[in-house]
Amino acid sequence: MRLARRLPGVLVTLAVLLGMAFALYAVLRNRPQDLPWTRLDLGEPIGAFTGRKLAALAGRSGECRALLHAAGVRYTRLPAVRSSAQCGYDDAVRFQSGGAQAIDYSPARLGTSCPVAAGLAKWEWDIVQPAAQRLFGARVESIEHFGSYSCRRIYGRSSGDWSEHSRANAVDIAAFRLSDGSRISVVKDWKSGGDKAAFLHEVRTGGCKLFATVLSPDYNAAHHDHLHLDQASRGEMGWRVCR
Repeated sequence: MRLARRLPGVLVTLAVLLGMAFALYAVLRNRPQDLPWTRLDLGEPIGAFTGRKLAALAGRSGECRALLHAAGVRYTRLPAVRSSAQCGYDDAVRFQSGGAQAIDYSPARLGTSCPVAAGLAKWEWDIVQPAAQRLFGARVESIEHFGSYSCRRIYGRSSGDWSEHSRANAVDIAAFRLSDGSRISVVKDWKSGGDKAAFLHEVRTGGCKLFATVLSPDYNAAHHDHLHLDQASRGEMGWRVCR
């Protein structure tokens, strides 16, 4: 009897929720980047699920390379490397100059896992260059880095989990050189105040939309001179780290 009395109210609630779901879908269907089940397109604006889709490309190297190609990113596929049972990679690519990317890397021709490469391309187009143009009226011409592949555990540990660097699934960013000749360095400018510090904080926070893990000097002393970006595979709905 109680169930019978409550049934109309339950049906009304379900109808309202269903109506809201349809209304939300009607809004989001024109923004596929905000839906978890749509295919990733590097040419679309960053959406709610872009970062998770990028990280989920791990183990799907063919799909990842096809996305880079479709977006105009020039690259070469790197031969597989197996340094040990814990270290190595088989889906890495090396950036080539030209194409849709305007930023060079120093040392040149950075090689990373394909999901990291895809994240870096989006980071350049949607985060780094817009911030530089707005704050300095200049373009970023090159990014200085400390490398990607390194067969080691998480920094400072002699045991425990292996770093994403052990699979070329991370990159450490040290500095940015602009078209006006200026240089913005993590170690020098992170806490300096002014536009350079604002730029570094903005590209760090923007990177959190595209990478599974972003670590900066705000995280610990080991990251005082670089931004660590990786695509740790935690699934499309997995937890993310932004510090």
